Amino acid sequence: MTVLFATHAAYLDHLAGPRHPERPERLQAVLDGVQLAGLGDAMEPLVPVAASRGDLERVHPVAYLDRIEGICAAGGGRLDPDTYASSGSWHAATLAAGAGLAAVRAMQDGRADAAFCAVRPPGHHATKHESMGFCFVNNVAVAAAALAAQGERVLIFDYDAHHGNGTQDVFYDDPRVLFVSLHQWPLYPGTGHYSEVGEGEGRGHTLNIPLPPGATGDVYLHAFDQLVAPLAAKFEPTWVIISAGFDAHRNDPITELGLAAGDYAPLTRRVLSLVPAGRRLIMLEGGYDLEALTFSSATVLRELADVAGAPIEHATSGGPGMASVQQVVDHWVRDGLL
Repeated sequence: MTVLFATHAAYLDHLAGPRHPERPERLQAVLDGVQLAGLGDAMEPLVPVAASRGDLERVHPVAYLDRIEGICAAGGGRLDPDTYASSGSWHAATLAAGAGLAAVRAMQDGRADAAFCAVRPPGHHATKHESMGFCFVNNVAVAAAALAAQGERVLIFDYDAHHGNGTQDVFYDDPRVLFVSLHQWPLYPGTGHYSEVGEGEGRGHTLNIPLPPGATGDVYLHAFDQLVAPLAAKFEPTWVIISAGFDAHRNDPITELGLAAGDYAPLTRRVLSLVPAGRRLIMLEGGYDLEALTFSSATVLRELADVAGAPIEHATSGGPGMASVQQVVDHWVRDGLL
């Protein structure tokens, strides 16, 4: 398998403030993961191009984009209580959104089987109208909206430890996109209850699987088999986009889940199997322990390239969460959605 790897030096120019967990060193940790994965000729570099205003406006209104661009042009400032912009943040954000679009175009041209976009700032907390959670532009939503506009059916699978509330907000009433999130509960931003299933024509196209602190890899795989697989079979996606936050790793400093790098291998493999090669995109979200970020990104890159190797860290099992998954199953069955 050929894997496109997209990143850009301008991502380092986004500075979120001193001692902020979403720091430029995260990007180097992922680059270390590229080396650790050892993919050689299977990896092809891809240079991102900034997303156009038209691409961004499929997701965010003009006034929202103007505000962020203006704050950055003025030298930066605080967008909300936990999201700070520097002078380089707007350019980095448009390049982050553009990376997914460039990867989609390259795969549509037959250049690769899959793509991994190592981007900053992350995006999945950015709603249509509000920046939050270190996020400016919803990178995954921009790519998914572009694909949906082409008539594609997009499954977004978010395994960041925090609920992807922004992505949910963008597509909550949109039947062209199936949004799935596995996340710690309770945890910031406080959304993602299993009763949030979409509305209007999008009802049944949002699947939230909240998990307790300490949940391990076997719980994630059980959730996929019991909930995601049958729902995906009904939805019949033509593209998969993974919001790859690696803060569900047990060493992450701001979350409490129990995964190891080895857990991302079988989980990612299951998700990728839902669509053919050439329709698989992964975009970086969170993950704030640098070593965990290196190990986890290397593991996922090997899965993208279908390259076997000894696990960097072994998968985990035996943690809590099976009852939580069953609670979600019961709710979806009771409401006639599954």
